[in-house]
Amino acid sequence: MWEYLLIFLGAAIPWFEIALVIPFGILSGLNPFIVIVTAFIGNMVTIIPLIIGFEKFKQWRAKRNNQNQAKRENKARTLWNKYGLPGMIMLGPILIGSHIAAFIGMTLGAKKRATLIWSTVSIGAWSLVFGVVTALGFDLFTK
Repeated sequence: MWEYLLIFLGAAIPWFEIALVIPFGILSGLNPFIVIVTAFIGNMVTIIPLIIGFEKFKQWRAKRNNQNQAKRENKARTLWNKYGLPGMIMLGPILIGSHIAAFIGMTLGAKKRATLIWSTVSIGAWSLVFGVVTALGFDLFTK
């Protein structure tokens, strides 16, 4: 039981997330299905408050706006224009982390509902990919 709690907590922490905890959990001998579901839920538990609470952050940020922030925002906007919300959120778990991808999307004007839907799809899809590939790869090496 403790191992699955660690999977849940690891998936909830930015930069650990599903890409690390799912293979780790499966390679540790835990049930792949339970690992995938637990990691998915753990990651979503922190993404949902991030999306819902973004408005408060946006108000706080508006009070602190400075030139350096404007430069960073221009770089992020360039990525946004190239990939859009679906591309950024789908690539998030493997490139920058799902939390950061959702945060950038919200910063650049994505709607909460769209961000939540794409985050759920992305985290679910990548959870399955990491879980299945790890389980199949592990079985390949143990046979």
